[in-house]
Amino acid sequence: MDQQRAGETARILVEALPYIQRFSGATVVIKYGGNAMDSEELQNSFARDVILMKAVGIHPVVVHGGGPQIADLLKRLGKESSFIQGMRVTDGETMDVVQMVLGGLVNKDIVSLIQRNGGRAIGLTGKDGAFIRAKRMKLRPSGDDPSVGADGLIDIGQVGEVESIDVSVLDMVVKSDFIPVIAPIGVDEQGRSYNINADLVAGKVAEVLQAEKLILLTNVAGLKDKQDNILTGLTAERVEALIDDGTIYGGMLPKIGCALEAVQSGVQSAHILDGRLPHAVLLEILTDRGIGTLITR
Repeated sequence: MDQQRAGETARILVEALPYIQRFSGATVVIKYGGNAMDSEELQNSFARDVILMKAVGIHPVVVHGGGPQIADLLKRLGKESSFIQGMRVTDGETMDVVQMVLGGLVNKDIVSLIQRNGGRAIGLTGKDGAFIRAKRMKLRPSGDDPSVGADGLIDIGQVGEVESIDVSVLDMVVKSDFIPVIAPIGVDEQGRSYNINADLVAGKVAEVLQAEKLILLTNVAGLKDKQDNILTGLTAERVEALIDDGTIYGGMLPKIGCALEAVQSGVQSAHILDGRLPHAVLLEILTDRGIGTLITR
């Protein structure tokens, strides 16, 4: 390493030091999925990010999705996917596939990824210790939606929302040497399994752990204004104003809603980051400028 590169490395380490000191002992919940899983380089950079966080005393908790992998296996099995209001209709057969993909294939691949890069990880679903209690989600009709029930709502099968989370199960893992990797599958009191949106699970996990940060990795550089500038340093009130004036719309609304609810429920800050950027998590939390959209109370 030449002198210039060595100096740059030292500068980066010194810049990171106050953030390491500030966040040591804190919990950071990260929703990992989509584009951040797309290449081997991005997968390894993510794994090294969470391993480094754990090594310096920060407690990362990973919640993952797996929509593309579910769709791929359903297609190979000859089962057609159908969606209502962007939500996958989940009958019993589809739920079996969801559990195989999320609780088996994807979850264990992420655990293995972290361990190959020198960390220690343990895979969980919300069914382990029944720590994610779920209830059936029903949708309000919008336009010409089919199959409106007698209650005026649309039943999309075994799609759930979080009813409660048993924090004792999480505390046991978070305070150990292991990095928990959580598949977003919940269970109700009758033992029925439910597929839950990973952003929602990450937000609820961050709330019950009173996390320092909730990080949502996505496929955009962050929240942008109408002139295509990235917005950051936003308060909850400012985010609500941006929703009201139409700056935040469409597919970004659920993600922003999840982040907003988390900070209003005790999480110190929420971050929306571009998962296509190597080491996105470390760049956001351990550097002066950060790279994405920050929302605080």
